[in-house]
Amino acid sequence: MTTTTALSGAAIFDGETLHDGLTLLISDGKVSGIVPTEETPAEAARVELSGGILAPGFVDLQVNGGGGLMLNADPSVATLRAMARAHLSLGTTAFLPTLITDTPDKTRATIDAVVQAIAEGVAGIAGLHLEGPHLSIRRKGAHDPALIRPMDADDLALLLEAASRLPAMMVTVAPENCTRAQVHALHAAGIAVSLGHSDADFETCMAYAAAGATVATHLFNAMSPLESRAPGLVGATLQNPAVSAGLIADAVHVHPQSIALALRAKNGPGRIFLVTDAMAVAGTDLAGFFLEGRQINRANGRLTLEDGTLAGADLALAHAVSVLVEKVRLAPAAALAMATSIPADLMSLPHGRLSLGHPANLIHLAADFTLQNVWQNGVAVPR
Repeated sequence: MTTTTALSGAAIFDGETLHDGLTLLISDGKVSGIVPTEETPAEAARVELSGGILAPGFVDLQVNGGGGLMLNADPSVATLRAMARAHLSLGTTAFLPTLITDTPDKTRATIDAVVQAIAEGVAGIAGLHLEGPHLSIRRKGAHDPALIRPMDADDLALLLEAASRLPAMMVTVAPENCTRAQVHALHAAGIAVSLGHSDADFETCMAYAAAGATVATHLFNAMSPLESRAPGLVGATLQNPAVSAGLIADAVHVHPQSIALALRAKNGPGRIFLVTDAMAVAGTDLAGFFLEGRQINRANGRLTLEDGTLAGADLALAHAVSVLVEKVRLAPAAALAMATSIPADLMSLPHGRLSLGHPANLIHLAADFTLQNVWQNGVAVPR
């Protein structure tokens, strides 16, 4: 006999709209309804929440590590399981594990590990994001310059083959080391091509968008800026309605008023979504870690190399949502959509919404957006 669980006492964000006075029903690990509280089935097991918001689990398209591990250090199913556990504890129920610039062998091993993890049903692994190695050395950030290189025919073949094996795939490239023909081929294979770590000018970026690049990686960071006579990749991203953009909203990588300006400028099907750019420290109290032999220090909400270069982010999406609401003055529903339905829709993932028949992957946030509870497939996750 199917048991129905009824969650009430909190506002419900369904992926688009924030509702009051409703109850969420879960049956067989899926959303079975959102009904007026007075219409809750009598036989349902009731769970009364103390205010706040029920929302879909977070969807993060840029996750480099977590639980003390980096994907680059050990691209294995064991690492992916540890990352999934760490990010689930932070409210993320679907994510793209992200390999930053590395060797062809490491890239191949990562693709195989993600394919295997998905086949084994590792919850939370939604696909793969390859950030590099075909980037600009001038805008390398924390990426190893010795490993940055042009995309060749073998690289392209590997990526196209990977796309046929994965449910969702994103690749970050820079025009400096990837041709428009290559971008077109990647896009045609269903890969979300993202421009990032690039010093390319506005006209070049627009041409690459026309060739099939539909995303920009961590808007404002590691890219040619918006200037009076040189709009750069920032300007191209904000001006082109078809280009979406990831954003690290920790008030460290991007000033809240820059975020506000970007949100006012962005129009059309391409939208801004939140990412964490999370590293090994996510879900832990570690003070630092090593990235390919380089020390990364954690202090005051920042992750930096010894020279002060930002190296990923020390961020959970619940905090990013709070930054948008409290510092950018965005409506809660709009901020939550940027961490749920917008990234899920961009990658055509069956996540990010509390719709009938969708997996009951959801979170409970307090009024100040601190994470209270997480459910995965309708089961409460111990915290």
